Order: sequence, then structure tokens, then C-alpha cells
Amino acid sequence: MKLAYWMYSGPAHIGTLRIASSFKNVHAIMHAPLGDDYFNVMRSMLSRERNFTPVTTSVVDRNVLARGSQEKVVDNIVRKDAEEHPDLIVLTPTCTSSILQEDLHNFVERAQLEAKGDVMLADVNHYRYNELQAADRTLQQIVQYYIEKARKRGELPTEKTAKPSVNIIGVSTLGFHNNHDVTELKRLMTDLGIQVNTVIPEGASVHELKTMPQAWFNLIPYRELGLTTAKYLEEEFGTPYVDITPMGVVETARCIRKIQQVINAQGGEVNYEDFINEQTLHVSQAAWFSRSIDCQNLTGKKAVVFGDNTHAAALTKILSREMGIHVVWAGTYCKYDADWFREQVSEYCDEVLITDDHGEIGDAIARVEPSAIFGTQMERHVGKRLDIPCGVIAAPIHVQNFPIGYKPFMGYEGTNQITDLIYNSFTLGMEDHLLEIFGGHDTKEVITKGISAESGLNWTKDGQAELNKIPGFVRGKVKRNTEKFARERGFKDISAEVLYAAKESVGA
Repeated sequence: MKLAYWMYSGPAHIGTLRIASSFKNVHAIMHAPLGDDYFNVMRSMLSRERNFTPVTTSVVDRNVLARGSQEKVVDNIVRKDAEEHPDLIVLTPTCTSSILQEDLHNFVERAQLEAKGDVMLADVNHYRYNELQAADRTLQQIVQYYIEKARKRGELPTEKTAKPSVNIIGVSTLGFHNNHDVTELKRLMTDLGIQVNTVIPEGASVHELKTMPQAWFNLIPYRELGLTTAKYLEEEFGTPYVDITPMGVVETARCIRKIQQVINAQGGEVNYEDFINEQTLHVSQAAWFSRSIDCQNLTGKKAVVFGDNTHAAALTKILSREMGIHVVWAGTYCKYDADWFREQVSEYCDEVLITDDHGEIGDAIARVEPSAIFGTQMERHVGKRLDIPCGVIAAPIHVQNFPIGYKPFMGYEGTNQITDLIYNSFTLGMEDHLLEIFGGHDTKEVITKGISAESGLNWTKDGQAELNKIPGFVRGKVKRNTEKFARERGFKDISAEVLYAAKESVGA
């Protein structure tokens, strides 16, 4: 167990609840103390859900600890089955209630005797898996449950659809821009003449899952969610999968070419080269913009990238390969899949950073002083403290990352949105000039070379006034150099005189 005030990925039960609440008419029972029941508020608030989140907490209290919780959990499952009439109830403990080591499989079997709908346990190790791993595993378990159920009843269709078709796997609630990405992916499949068989789990019914073997292939747009399900379907039915994330002009084209290869290997006759050329040269604006004078002004500027594997890898490639921006380092908090990330980004950045320690990431940003940051909301907070602009490209996210307007990150429209985000995240030439003349908000409080602790130094009134006269775009560096000078010489207060001495020491 790790105590932290910021976590990049939540505990395992959050992943299970994300999957359960993404399906239609599926209810989750969370076996947990009251402190673990924040998912309902988080989901309804962040993703602006109109409907009540279908999650009920079977509260672990002092009575449960004294007598055991079997009857209470079973009663809650049966009650919700009668009240809501769900197709499926998913039972999940939390890392806290897992300490009780109760036989939840037995609880489920008992409840299934009385419940009219299906009841299953999300079988996830809450001490080893985080939110993303648990979501991936829970989705595979639900898919397998309904495919095996249909097989036992002789209701499992396995013949392929007449026309090429696809299952899009991994779109879920609380996913970063997922609702817009799936719209763009559906549009892209339509343009390619591919029928969308199912999209899971978001908005899908569990009754649709038995039709998944009919698809010609599975598309896994997000590395973190859906890959286990795709591998299960490949083993059971030989269904190939495409796990190339279509973000950026190059990777979108590579994804489409892989789809072409998969379809033609099954007897199809498709050629998407003309479509790729048309979209790249005339529909998407990203390829044209990368050759414009505006984008060329960014060439060689320093950036850092941090996030989940999918988005951090994609943005690193786009920045380096498509826009000529120097990625000093790229990092991910998905430590369980570090080898894949290194393989994807190593040739596009100077350094690869694998960590879930937000303090280490903050210090790494302060150390290299990039022109822009592309990361999660945590890196955005770091950027504000360091006076470095930040574009948010991955979860963890705030409500502002669930835009009402249409902002996909995938497909050819996604390339336009990402290009705008990248370009507008840099402080541009005229903006530098205006900040120098007029000053700007968030430009007067910058901190030391590391951000994990306070500097312990006091700026006097005349010292702060002199610092504020320095142009905003270099003020952060001057302040850090001055504080380093003061610490080395044992000064506790930094006056204008100390600032002048620090400038003279570096020949400024």
C-alpha cells in the first residue's frame, strides 16, 4: 500500500466500476467502507453524466466486522436486482475490504439463487493491480462470461458478417476524450466501408457480447484497456486485432494500412492508399500546417511528455516526427507496461522516464526547463508553478477535459485538434514580446530547480521588485539561479543587492 495525495491511476475497484457503469443496464455492488464510495460523485461530476451512476455501496461497518458480511452483501444484491432489474450485477471489493479475506465467490453463488439477472464477481487482485489493469481484466471477464453463457445455450453465432466488420474495444466512462474518439472512429470505419459490429463497453448491452466473434477484426485504440479482451477473442475464435492507435497523420495511416492487411488476409479486396493520401493532403490540416511558417517557428523548441502509454507515446511521435519539436524526455506512469513504452518512444526523445512519483516528474520538468509540457492535470499544476505552459493530453483529468464541443484525438479530425493543442501550448514570439512589455498573470511566482520542497528563502521587497522588472520569459531562470547563489553562500534573505551579485557571478 502507498499513501499519496496524488495518484496517476486509482485503485483497482475504480477500474472495475468504470467498466460496469459503462455498460447499459449493468449495476455494480461495491463491498467497501464509506471512505471508498467516491466513485459515484466523481463520475457524475467529471463526465457530466445525466443519469445516476449505477453503483451501490454495501457498507462495511463495525457490525460487519463483528459478524461477517455475507448476508448483508447477498441481501443488497437481491434488493438491487428487484429494484433495478439489471441484466448483470458486478460485485467488487475495494483494497480496504479485501483485507477481510471473505469468500466473495460464495456470496455471488448465494445471490444468484434468488436474483433474476446475472451476478458475477470481478476477480481482480486489489493489491497487485491498479485502476487501468483492473479495468482491462474486468472487461475481459465480462466478455468471456457472456460468450461462454451463449455457447452453453447454443446461441453463439460464429460465422463472420457478410461485409468487413469491426469491434471497437476499450471505450469507457471517464476515459480521456473517449466519447469524441469513438465518434471519429465510427466515422473513419464508415469511410473505409467497414461495418461497426459492437463498441464496448461504453453504451453497450451485455446481450451484444455474444455477437463479437462475428467481426472480421478487433480495433484496440487504447493500449491500457481492451488488449486482454482482444487476445482472448483471438485465442477462442482466431479473430485478429489491430492495436495501433490512430493518433497523428503517420500513425493513423499506419493503422489504416494494418486494417487493410487484416481484411485482405480474410478474403477481402480493399485498397485504402487513395483515401490515406486524400485525407493527409487535403482533409486533415495537420500535414499542411507542419510545413507552414507558424509551425517552423517551433522547430527545435524543447518539450516534455508524460501520461499513460497510449497518449504519451502518440504525442511524443507527433511532436518529434511530425512537427520537429525536440522532446527532451518522455515518460509514463504505466510501469507494468514499461518495455512497450520504451520501444515506442526511444528513438523520438533523449530520455525515457518510467515512474508514478509525481514529485520526481515535477523535479524532472524543473531540471530541463522546457518550452512546453504535455501531460496530465498534475503536470499542468507543475507548469503553473514553474510558469511553463502545459497541454493536457492524458488522464488524470479535470472537468475541463470533458469538452462539450467536439474534440477527438483520433483519426484525421483528431490530428487537427492535437496540432492546435500543441501549437497553442507554446508561448509564441509575439506573446513573449507582449509579456515582456506588459507582464502577465502567473509570471511572478516561480520556484527552485526542484519542486518537491520549498526553497526556504525569503525575497525582500526590493529584491522582489527588482526581479519583477526582468522579462517574464527568463524570470524563472533568473530566480532559480539567484536562489542557488544564495543557498551556496548561506543567505536567507534575497535582496536587490544579492540579485545583482548573483547576476555578476554568472557574467550577466
